[in-house]
Amino acid sequence: MSTHNPDQLHYQEIHEIADQLATGEQTSYAITEALLDRIGQVDQTIGSYAWVAHDDALAAARRSDSRRAEGRPLGRLDGVPLAIKDIFDRAGWQTEAGMASRRGTVATTSATVVERLEAAGAVLLGKVHTTEGVYTEHTPPFRAPLNPWDAGRWVGVSSSGSGASVAAGLCFGALGSDTGGSIRMPSASNGVTGLKPTWGRVSRAGAVELAATLDHVGPMCRSARDAGLVLGVIAGADPRDPTAAQVPVPDMSVGDGPRSLAGVRIGVDPEWSYRDVSADVEKAHRAAEARLADLGATMVEVTLPDPTQAIDDWFGVCAAQTARAHGDGFVGALDTYGPALRELIERGRSMSAMEYDELLQRRWIFKGRMEAAVSQVDSVLIPAMSFIAPPVEKMIRMDDETTAGVHRFTVPFTLSQLPTVTFPGAFTTTESGVPFPVGLQMVGRAFSEQSLVSVVDALQRTTDWNQTHPAL
Repeated sequence: MSTHNPDQLHYQEIHEIADQLATGEQTSYAITEALLDRIGQVDQTIGSYAWVAHDDALAAARRSDSRRAEGRPLGRLDGVPLAIKDIFDRAGWQTEAGMASRRGTVATTSATVVERLEAAGAVLLGKVHTTEGVYTEHTPPFRAPLNPWDAGRWVGVSSSGSGASVAAGLCFGALGSDTGGSIRMPSASNGVTGLKPTWGRVSRAGAVELAATLDHVGPMCRSARDAGLVLGVIAGADPRDPTAAQVPVPDMSVGDGPRSLAGVRIGVDPEWSYRDVSADVEKAHRAAEARLADLGATMVEVTLPDPTQAIDDWFGVCAAQTARAHGDGFVGALDTYGPALRELIERGRSMSAMEYDELLQRRWIFKGRMEAAVSQVDSVLIPAMSFIAPPVEKMIRMDDETTAGVHRFTVPFTLSQLPTVTFPGAFTTTESGVPFPVGLQMVGRAFSEQSLVSVVDALQRTTDWNQTHPAL
């Protein structure tokens, strides 16, 4: 474990790299070349990248340096090396989404979020691994990345490569997606900061679909401050995706210096936050409450709706929507599917319209109750998971207790489509003596990402948990 060291370029934050590029202290080409070298060395073990766009990245870095030399940078992300999850199309690059049936599939157009990153001058280093079809398993010929903190522990799904690459210093930020926790679980497991925005805040055009009304696109970075920078670039209405909200995107950047939370009301539900969670999670949660209060926030007890039925319903909603997304092509390619994704689609295909409608009615009722509960405050602090990332062998086929523990704090907020920021709230030591991150989560009202970034940024300025890195 190492704390923030300004001499370790690969562990810098996006805003730090942006400052160095702006002052001429660094060039994009030098930074990109250094990260490509690190990927070549470290990722042989970690395995976060599906493939690396070496030549394209260096060419983009050269263009960025030329723009700066001419005094016309495109913004704060110009020249900053990032990675994208292998579900987002980039013209001329393969999009395989962890599926054997998509092996070698090359995109002819780019996803809207990719277009926006490149229009902002970001350097895309390549694509990082995801689980099969953006669901729960890594299946052959693909392999799961290793957790940079402890190779024997879960790396999270399905933005596993995004979480591992950011944590390992193999990019400065990565795009992920979240249908039931796939930004938040890898963020918690790898000790990075992930922002799952409000559904509709970011276009899904050009992204491989799992379940349309559950899929959220967002950034995974080393700080809330960085996540806000990236979200500000990729968010906004999009004619290619009519479900992208026609809601103005505020400036989500934050300045330097200490921040006060005076006047901010932060909710805590003791039943949600302390029942059936590990001692490490409870300790981190209570410490975060104390720090928030010290920063001037008013801590308010709230009552969130019971998520038990919602967790079960999420699987049904996801199954039906995934079955529709895969369509009749599923039957012809059945033998290429892994067991988890196949079972999900078969469940969706067997569901009647009446059964699905019952799920939807319960979903919208739960969504309304959650929105009402969260509306009482500016944000709500909860754990990211009930425990730290479990050993890998426990996650191969999860038992009921583990399934509930990893979904309890995630699927309620994809069902209700509310924004959250997941961040490292502490570190603990595993049974084998390895330092390991403990994840927390801040939930907000719809389209309150700016407020969430501000609150978590204030908290992160009081600790170095997000600036603590694996010693690789």
